Amino acid sequence: MLSNMVIKEFYTISEAAEMLNKSTKTLRRWDEEGKLVAVREPMSNYRVYHRNDIENLFPDFLVDNNKSTDNYVKAENNYKVLELFAGAGGLAIGLEKAGLKCEALNEIDKFACQTLRKNRPQWNVLEGDIKNFSFTEYRNEIDVVTGGFPCQAFSYAGKRLGLEDARGTLFYEFARAVQEVNPPICIGENVKGLLSHDNGNTLRGMISILDEIGYNVVPVEILRAIDFKVPQKRERLILVGIRKDINVNFNYPKPYSKIYNLKDALKKGELFDCDVPVSNGATYPKSKKDVLDLVPPKGYWRDLPFEIQKEYMGGSFYLGGGKTGMARRIGWDEPSLTLTCSPAQKQTERCHPDETRPFTVREYARIQTFPDEWDFAGSMAQQYKQIGNAVPVNLGKEVGYSIIKFLNSYYNYLKLKS
Repeated sequence: MLSNMVIKEFYTISEAAEMLNKSTKTLRRWDEEGKLVAVREPMSNYRVYHRNDIENLFPDFLVDNNKSTDNYVKAENNYKVLELFAGAGGLAIGLEKAGLKCEALNEIDKFACQTLRKNRPQWNVLEGDIKNFSFTEYRNEIDVVTGGFPCQAFSYAGKRLGLEDARGTLFYEFARAVQEVNPPICIGENVKGLLSHDNGNTLRGMISILDEIGYNVVPVEILRAIDFKVPQKRERLILVGIRKDINVNFNYPKPYSKIYNLKDALKKGELFDCDVPVSNGATYPKSKKDVLDLVPPKGYWRDLPFEIQKEYMGGSFYLGGGKTGMARRIGWDEPSLTLTCSPAQKQTERCHPDETRPFTVREYARIQTFPDEWDFAGSMAQQYKQIGNAVPVNLGKEVGYSIIKFLNSYYNYLKLKS
C-alpha cells in the first residue's frame, strides 16, 4: 500500500515498478498506451511518474484498511515435515512456530548444518549431497516434504518433461524424495525469476514432473514477504503439489494489511520485545564510505552530486534502468530491500539509516525475522550468506498455517470416510 511506502511527489520507473509489483516493460507499455503516462523530471530529464497519476490508476494502494487477517490455525494432529535444502533453518523455524514438527532436514552446506544442530540438537540433520540419501524409510510417515531447490534449466526434447529427463538437477532430487516419501502435500519455494526462467519452460517442466509422480500443482503464487509480517521487500515463488488421490483445497495465506518497516525490525516493538542485540558486522572500504556518507536515508546514487554519480557508477551510469539498489541507504520508516548473501556488494548496498555501514549480522537476522537466540555458525561471511539465503521466518510460519489447514481438512475427511 502506498500509505506504508515512502510518500513523495515523483517516482522513477524502477521505483514505480517495484511499488506496483509490475515490470518496467509493463510500465513502458502503459506509457505508450496512455494508461499511466510518464513525465520528464525537469532537472535530470529522467522519465518519472507523478504520485497523483499512480493514485488515480491504483486507488486501492492508498487505502490503509485495517482488516484483521489472522492465518493462525491449530494443528489437530502431530504433523511431520521432511525439509530438503534446509539452509540455516528459516523455513524450518517458521513451520515449527506454526505447529509442524521437523522430522529430518537435509543440507549440503556444513556451516548451515552446524547452525541447525547448534540451535536444535533434537533435529535429525542429514548433512551432505541430497543425491547420496534415500528417503524411503520415511515412506507414508511424513505429512509434508518442503524444499527451496535452486533454479536450474532442464535440457530436454519434446513437449513434456519426465522425471528421468531432469536427472542431474536438484529439482529431480526434490521430486525423487517426494516420490519415495509419498506425502499428502509437497511445497517447493524459489525465487520469483523461476516464472520466466527459460521462457517459463523450467516451471512447466517442474509441473509436468510432479504430475508424472502423482501430484496436482496448485496455481503458483508469488508471496511478498512484506505482506506477512516481514520488514523486507522480498518475494518467493511457492510451488504446491497435492497428491492426486486427495480432493482437498490448499489455500495460500491471506496477506496482512500492516506493513512493517526497518524500525520495527531493529527496535523494540510489535515484532521484537527488545532492541536488536549488538553484534559483528561488515564495514565499507573508505572510498565507499566517503560516497555513502553523502546519501540521505531512503536515498540512493541519484542523490549524490552529479560528478560523484558518474565516478561511482562507472559504466553503469550510462545504462538504462533505475539501479535503485546502488549506493542505497535504507530509511527507518520503510521496509528493507531484499537482503543478499553479501552485505557490501556494489549492486546491492543496504546501508544503515544513521551510520554509514552495512547491517550487522544480528540486524540482518532481524530483517529476516530470525529469533535473536538463533545462533549462526561459521565466519562472519558464512553467517551473512546463511541469513541472506534464508526464507524469512515469519513468511515460513504463515505458509505453515496454510499447510496445517490443508492437513486438518484432509485427515478429518479420512476420519469421516472411515
